[in-house]
Amino acid sequence: MKQYLTVADAPNWSYLLDRADFYRRNPHADAALGKHKTLLQLFYNPSLRTRLSTQIAGQRLGMDVITMDLTQGWSLEFEDGAIMDGNKAEHIREAAGVMSRFADIIGLRSFASLQDREADYSDFVINQFARHTQVPVLNLESATGHPLQALADALTIRQHQPDHRPKVVLSWAPHPRALPQAVANSFIQGMQRMDVDLVVTHPEGFDLNPDIVGNVEVEYDQNRALEQADFVYVKNWSSYQDYGATAPQLKSWTLTQEKMEQTNQGRFMHCLPVRRNVVVADEVIDSANSIVLDQAENRIYAAQAVLAELLM
Repeated sequence: MKQYLTVADAPNWSYLLDRADFYRRNPHADAALGKHKTLLQLFYNPSLRTRLSTQIAGQRLGMDVITMDLTQGWSLEFEDGAIMDGNKAEHIREAAGVMSRFADIIGLRSFASLQDREADYSDFVINQFARHTQVPVLNLESATGHPLQALADALTIRQHQPDHRPKVVLSWAPHPRALPQAVANSFIQGMQRMDVDLVVTHPEGFDLNPDIVGNVEVEYDQNRALEQADFVYVKNWSSYQDYGATAPQLKSWTLTQEKMEQTNQGRFMHCLPVRRNVVVADEVIDSANSIVLDQAENRIYAAQAVLAELLM
């Protein structure tokens, strides 16, 4: 694997899941694989789980890990042919070139602006890094995807796999802020590579990118979607059509225990952080069927699997 920018960069999703599951059961295996190798993590946006889990994953593989907050440094110029007479101190060509001499893998986190759909969906920043580096680039969440989260989500479903083909529901939920579609996009792409029945449910006007959703079933009635679900993944995303718009007033979409009664003793999932009693009721996230902490822990093993492949 040369890079991991999207779920599609993993040529064999089942093999990558197997490797992540191996690290879940043997977290300190391959402790010398990354010896004398450096992982450089670059963050344009704040992070808790991604930052910590990827650092722990790198260290467990024997890597040295350096983390930089790019919002605290000088601004980079990303446009080719730019006349750099403004506040941009360095071009991505030189910056990425230097980083490639210093590190063996570069991880980058850069969120969507939610202002310009075409610009966001070009994933310009991470693709410019990938274009100008000579080492593998790892997506730590970009404008349109979060493939590390998707791998951890898939691992969590495998960990709690029932004895039948599971029904997995991805449900929209209200949120006071406009959030990107990245997690939802990658989750759908990951589930499309697994033996599950996937249903996406959301209010009208919150359809995701049709090129990503493809033939996945979409249900606008949340209660109907939840019927006999084995896994319920709740996540807010802003509108793709009316780009960046959100609807915090749609409180009827909050996941409650009453709604969960319609499921097949469904497991509750969320990528975290979560707004309690806005996205999900306390009684659901605190229940025995909540697997959000397994999901968070699996971020380490997902990152270990991807880093191990990038080191090969």
